[in-house]
Amino acid sequence: MNSRHYGTGAAQLTWGTRLLRVGCAFTYRAEVPAPAVFLVRPLRSADIRVSQEDLAVQPDVPMRHHLDLYGNRNTRVVLPPGLSTVHYSAWVDVPDRTEDVDETVPETLPDGLPDDVLLYTLPSRYCVSDVLGDEAWSRFGAHPPGYGRVREICRHVHESLGFGCGTSTALSAAADVGVAGFGVCRGFAHLAISFCRALNIPARYVFGYLPDLDVPPGDAAMDFAAWMEVWLGDRWWTFDPRNDEPRKGRVVIGRGRDAADVAVVTTFGGPRLESMVVQAEEDLAPSWR
Repeated sequence: MNSRHYGTGAAQLTWGTRLLRVGCAFTYRAEVPAPAVFLVRPLRSADIRVSQEDLAVQPDVPMRHHLDLYGNRNTRVVLPPGLSTVHYSAWVDVPDRTEDVDETVPETLPDGLPDDVLLYTLPSRYCVSDVLGDEAWSRFGAHPPGYGRVREICRHVHESLGFGCGTSTALSAAADVGVAGFGVCRGFAHLAISFCRALNIPARYVFGYLPDLDVPPGDAAMDFAAWMEVWLGDRWWTFDPRNDEPRKGRVVIGRGRDAADVAVVTTFGGPRLESMVVQAEEDLAPSWR
């Protein structure tokens, strides 16, 4: 087995933390050698500390790591013919607090946005803000600009969509999800992002590990979660239209314009996914501490 280990981050945390065990495993069957890109490793930040990180492929194949255009930590492999398993695991210290909330934060007019933020006001593959512009302005245009308007967008998306695995496909854009009235967390995020961008509010897609910390556990099997970050005032703020409440324990893996930019796995050559398992839970007694 070929395994890569990464050292503990150097971030100095100044608040109470919780220790999470996060990870995933993918098993593929390929008929021919199949190049693949995996995006499963958390992004480094001042808020979290990643330790005991391990990424392994069985059977043994070389791995190459690189940062994409958005700074996400991708890993490239070539899956050999037959069965292959890619496994990732890590422990992550996260703040024992929810994301920041500030109802007083204003919106920033387009002319005042940083150059690298302007991109997130434009339509993208799944976030069709041009298609949803009329609806966005009719629903939210009269609402006072700022944090509260984004909260109202999230509330509307949360209440108007039903959550259900398999209710959307890889081709479902935000407008499709809105018409169907069902989706997974990816669709919730795409729809809310589209409404924000239609109102000239920069918004970007985020996905990662989200454990059930201090909330009732979900009925479905653990999976990757998707939410969004919105530029208000002079920084990015976290919003979650799927859960519509502040949460603890978010571990960001990737950010981009939408899910097309941050696919968990991108394969070439048509290998078939046999199984996928995702883990994100609190670890109260790690054996290595």
